[in-house]
Amino acid sequence: MDTSDLPLPSSALERGARWLARAQLRPTRQRVSLAALLVGDGDDRHVTAESLHAASRDAGEAVSLATVYNTLRAFCDAGLMQEVNVEGSKSYFDTRVDDHPHFYWEDEARLSDAPADQLKILSLPDAPEGTEISSVDVVIRLRRT
Repeated sequence: MDTSDLPLPSSALERGARWLARAQLRPTRQRVSLAALLVGDGDDRHVTAESLHAASRDAGEAVSLATVYNTLRAFCDAGLMQEVNVEGSKSYFDTRVDDHPHFYWEDEARLSDAPADQLKILSLPDAPEGTEISSVDVVIRLRRT
């Protein structure tokens, strides 16, 4: 795909395209531009669909909010991101996909990584008959005092 007509830095676009290739996702213009915003500088991100949509608009990309939602879902399905539910219907999308806890900053409605080496889960309850535990999400809610 020729990305020379996209307004994002070429290094970010190349990194985004490589990220998509790792999951064998077709590098459409919109996917590449969103991937560049998510991983283009090499840092991990916690985004909402709305914040990524705003960032894409700020970067001069014409991507609808519905496309952002669909693309984030495709990235999660491909294993490139994980969804972290915080407030029932409020989801954050994390580019770091290993198991790790999160801080949720209530005053800022912001999600960040928490130090995994400080978390100790000694045991979990048994799963009900006919089920298995597929994951354990740890979100530590913070409020400034």
